[in-house]
Order: sequence, then structure tokens, then C-alpha cells
Amino acid sequence: MGLHDWGASAAEIAAPMVGDELIADPHTVATRSIELESPPHEVFPWLRQMGFGRAGWYSYDWIDNFGRASARDIRPELQQVVAGDRIPGAPRSMADFTAAVVDEPHAFVLAVSSTGRVGRRIGFTLAYELHPVSTGTRLVTRMRARLDLPGGRILARRLLGPGDGIMVRRQLLNLADRTRTSA
Repeated sequence: MGLHDWGASAAEIAAPMVGDELIADPHTVATRSIELESPPHEVFPWLRQMGFGRAGWYSYDWIDNFGRASARDIRPELQQVVAGDRIPGAPRSMADFTAAVVDEPHAFVLAVSSTGRVGRRIGFTLAYELHPVSTGTRLVTRMRARLDLPGGRILARRLLGPGDGIMVRRQLLNLADRTRTSA
């Protein structure tokens, strides 16, 4: 299993997920999951405020947030995200996302914006589903990517997939820590 489907059950890997339809014929798909001690309505605000120059990504800040620490609290001023809003992924619009699905407290999907030259050649989504369980929330994530570039299939499977796995695993572990301490 490894980082590709870290923490996910066979049923979660096989199940369709919100946002799957946004990337047709992906070159790579990875499902990762974790159980959090807080209910979905307390976890969702952490997802809604993500983004570069916002609350961060809760992963390895020195990589994906240029050394700026990700938030350790809920920021009310960052909770107004609705479907269609732009979410900065990196400085200077290098990799912006669109909030494709904002269904509080059930699902949140980020998709690479289709603006600019890169957006037309790269399809990437990161979806989050929040399922209530007796102990809190089962947070299931799915990354789907398609790179319409020379060698895109190989790049997606060998570089993007593993790199995303490292970052999302750290993100999920940090979210578990943050939601536990905020409850």
C-alpha cells in the first residue's frame, strides 16, 4: 500500500468519490485516509481555510508554504470560501486552485485552475470527504492527476503521485493533531 493509498481501506480505494468526474482518464489516482477525533463540522473549517498565503497546507511548511507556519487555529476571516473561489497554491499564481466543491461539512474539492497555459495541460484535483464515525471523522482524500505533456503519464505516476503522497500524509497527521487540540 505505502504512500499511494496510505491509511485507506480497500473499500475507500474502490469507492467513487466526490470530484472524481473532474479529471477524465487520470494518469494517477491515490486515496489516503485518517481518523480524526473531532466531528465533521469541526474538521471542515480547517479544510476551508487552506491555501498559500491563507492558513497554509498543514504539511511540510518549508516546502509548500515557503517556511511560513501553517495555522494552528481556525481563522474566521478565511471561512468564506464558496465553490468557484480561487485558492492560491503557491506565490504569484504559479499553481492556483479553484474550490470546485464546497459542501460543508461533507466534502471539499480543490482543482487546478484552468487559467493560463499550464492549466490547460494539467488536470489535478485533491478531494476531501468527511464521514462521521463514532470516534469523530473518517477523512478520506483522493488525488487525481492527468498531465497532457510529453512523458506526462510517467511524470504523474513516478513523481507527482509519490511527492503528493509524502505531503498529504503529513497534512493528514497534522490535521489529526490540530483537530485533537482544538476540540
